[in-house]
Amino acid sequence: MATKADRVKARLPRGFVDRVPDDLRAAEKMMAEIRKVYELYGFEPVETPLIEYTDALGKFLPDQDRPNEGVFSFQDDDEQWLSLRYDLTAPLARYVAENYESIPKPYRSYRSGWVFRNEKPGPGRFRQFMQFDADTVGAPSVSADAEMCMMMADVMEALGIKRGDYVIRVNNRKVLDGVLDAIGLAGDENAGKRLTVLRAIDKLDKFGVDGVRLLLGAGRWDGGKEGEGDFTKGAGLDEDGISKVLAYLGTAFREGRPDLIQSGAKSPVDPFGEGTFRSSSMSFDAWRQVVGESTTGQQGVSELEELSALCVSAGYDADRVMVDSSVVRGLEYYTGPVFEAELLAEIPNEDGQIVRFGSVGGGGRYDGLVSRFRGEPVPATGFSIGVSRLMTALKNLGKLDTSDNIGPVVVLVMDRDTVSLGRYQKMVSELRQAGIRAEMYLGGSGMKPQMKYADRRGAPCVIIQGSQERDNGEVQIKDLIEGARLSAEIEDNVTWRESRPAQITAKESDLVAEVRKIREAQAEDRANASKAQ
Repeated sequence: MATKADRVKARLPRGFVDRVPDDLRAAEKMMAEIRKVYELYGFEPVETPLIEYTDALGKFLPDQDRPNEGVFSFQDDDEQWLSLRYDLTAPLARYVAENYESIPKPYRSYRSGWVFRNEKPGPGRFRQFMQFDADTVGAPSVSADAEMCMMMADVMEALGIKRGDYVIRVNNRKVLDGVLDAIGLAGDENAGKRLTVLRAIDKLDKFGVDGVRLLLGAGRWDGGKEGEGDFTKGAGLDEDGISKVLAYLGTAFREGRPDLIQSGAKSPVDPFGEGTFRSSSMSFDAWRQVVGESTTGQQGVSELEELSALCVSAGYDADRVMVDSSVVRGLEYYTGPVFEAELLAEIPNEDGQIVRFGSVGGGGRYDGLVSRFRGEPVPATGFSIGVSRLMTALKNLGKLDTSDNIGPVVVLVMDRDTVSLGRYQKMVSELRQAGIRAEMYLGGSGMKPQMKYADRRGAPCVIIQGSQERDNGEVQIKDLIEGARLSAEIEDNVTWRESRPAQITAKESDLVAEVRKIREAQAEDRANASKAQ
C-alpha cells in the first residue's frame, strides 16, 4: 500500500472540467435536436480527427499573431509539428481540399466535437469545449449565407427558445473593411491598428458608445477615470476617423438596439438625419455614405441588403434575422457576411442574478481558408454553436431536457448464497429484456448502505426479496421518488416505519408490470410538474 508521501495528488488540470451523466445525456438530446435541423436543410455528417498538422491550421489561429500560439502542439517522430484542433472549420477546409474531386459541390456538411485552446483559463473560459458546426463549401452566392442565418433561427426554436427571445445578428466584414479604408487604415502597415478598431467596435454592447469612443481614441481606463483600474490602449484615431466609425455604428440603434440606449449608452451624432428609423433601405444608404468610394465597402453593403431581402422573403423578418453594425467576429479569416446567434431573454445565472446571456454561436463567410490548400478561389460559409454555453443558457431558461435522466432500478442483495444471487440476477435480466434499466447491487454492504447507493444512483425504485418473500414467490418494490415525497410529510419515525411509504408487495411473476406502473406514474408526475412551471 502506497504511503502518503507516494500518493499522486488527484487534481483536475486548469481550464478543463469533468462532465457528469446528467450533463452528458442532456447534451446528447440537445445536439440531437440541432442535428435534426441540420439534416432537414440537407447537410450531411463528417468527422475529422482531433489532431492536424500545425501548418494546416496556418495563420488562422484564434486571435493570435503567431502560428504556434493558442494551440496545444507537439512533434511527431518524423519531427513534423502536430496540434490539437482549435475549431472545426480549419480541419474541414483541409478535408475538403484533400477530397475536392470526389465530394459533391457545393459541399454541405455538419460536425460536432471537442476543440482545444492553449489560453489562460478563467471564469467561463475553458481550454476544452465542444462545438457543433454546419458549413457550405463551394457556394459563392449570398443565398448560402442567408440560409445559415435562417437555419440558426430554426435551431433556436427547435430547442424551445421562443420567437422574441433570440435574434440572429448579421454584419459584413467587407463593410467594416470599407469603413477602415474610409478612415485611412488600408494596407498591411495598418493591420494592427485595424484589429484594434475592430476590437473596439466589438465592445459596443459592453461599454456603450462612450466607451467605444475612448477605445477608438487614446484609450480607456476600466475604472472610468484616469488612473482607475487597468488601462486599455486605444486605436489612436483622430476625431474625423472616430466620427466616421461612430456614424457607421449609429445604425445599430436605428436597427433595434434600445437595450444599449437604456443601459446609458449615448447615440453618436447622426450625420444622416435625427430620429429613430427602421427602414433597411435608409440604413443601407447611410452605410454607403460612410464607406464612401471603397469598392469593398460598397460590395459589402449590397451583400447585406440582398441577404436581408432573402431572409424576409422566406419569412425571417428583422425580429429573427437582424442586420447589426456592431457584430464583429474575432477570427481573421472571415471575408464577407458574419453572424451571431444571441439570446435576448433575461436569464437568471447560478447566483440568481438576472442577466442577458448574449451570444451562443456565430460564424460567417471564409472564402480564403480552403483556397490556401488549392491555390484557387473556393467560397465557403458556416456557423458554429458553442454547445456548453448554449446548454447553460437552456438550463437557466428551464429548457434543458433532463426527462430521461433517471437511474437504473436496483435489485438489492439480501442473501449472498449462489441460489439467491441467481434469483436476483434473473430479476435484473427480465427487467433489461423489457427495456428497463436495471442492475444488481454488486457491493458488499448491508441494506441501509444499499438503499443509500440506490438514492445516489437516482434509482426510480428498488427490488427487495428476503427469505420470507422468496418463500412466498413475492418481491417488495419501493418507489424511491414517491417514498421521499411521502416521508417528508411524516414527522414520526414510528409512523414512517409502520406505513412503509410507497412500498408494495407483488408477485415475482408481476415484477416487470409493477415496475412499469411505477415508472409511468413518475413520468406523469414529472410532466405535470413541468406544465405547472
